[in-house]
Amino acid sequence: MHPMLNIAIKAARRAGGIINRATRNLDIVVVREKAANDFVTEVDREAEEAIIRTLHEAYPDHAILAEESGASGKSEYEWIIDPLDGTTNFLHGYPQYSVSIALRHRDVVTQAVIYDPTRNDLFTATRGRGAFLNDHRMRVTRRDTLKSSLLGTGFPFRQLEHLETYLAILRDMMKGAAGVRREGSAALDLAYVAAGRLDGFWELGLSPWDMAAGGLLITEAGGLAGDLVGENRYLETGNIVCGNPKIFVELLKAVKPHLTPALKRG
Repeated sequence: MHPMLNIAIKAARRAGGIINRATRNLDIVVVREKAANDFVTEVDREAEEAIIRTLHEAYPDHAILAEESGASGKSEYEWIIDPLDGTTNFLHGYPQYSVSIALRHRDVVTQAVIYDPTRNDLFTATRGRGAFLNDHRMRVTRRDTLKSSLLGTGFPFRQLEHLETYLAILRDMMKGAAGVRREGSAALDLAYVAAGRLDGFWELGLSPWDMAAGGLLITEAGGLAGDLVGENRYLETGNIVCGNPKIFVELLKAVKPHLTPALKRG
């Protein structure tokens, strides 16, 4: 295992321990609303601090891009961190949230960890070395039609200007797929695509820390990830479509008729 991946796993497990301990006393967790339907807790901040401290113990000169504390440092190595993806789920005791850590080297994501502390599921990948779930190799599914596929999605609660477009896409997906699930942790949904639990996924208005680790997991598991027009710019645009190679193409075809000029540009 790559040494940088080992450190990321150590950081993710430390954050997971903080999150699991907090679930015993959810009624006393301090919550602040960052924006409409977008919450941050003391647990997010404590978990993020533990991750950054662990990473900097090993790599003090590396830069950080984290959801709660933002960007810091300058380096060709940058850690992209979401300490608790699915905070609303966490606050309600709904067991679908995760820790996401990725390492970007010269603008290329090279290491990825997504950790589900409720199930102790550890999803990992190193560029060029495959993707793994708890030390078992992951592969995307082989389903080749949208009709037989189980898809994941997320509501664009940060970008309500695209809500009507999203609802039109969702309507078509609900008509054309075997099922659509919305679980509330984009990072974990992407890990599920890599693990073959979902055949594909799409969402609008995400941040780099939601997608960086999951995107690498998917490509290392044999899948494809792109923006709404299929280009490798999802970390820039915040819009992602992904799945096994055939479903990725089918999803792009289904999305295309609904794209506004703004969404085409990203």
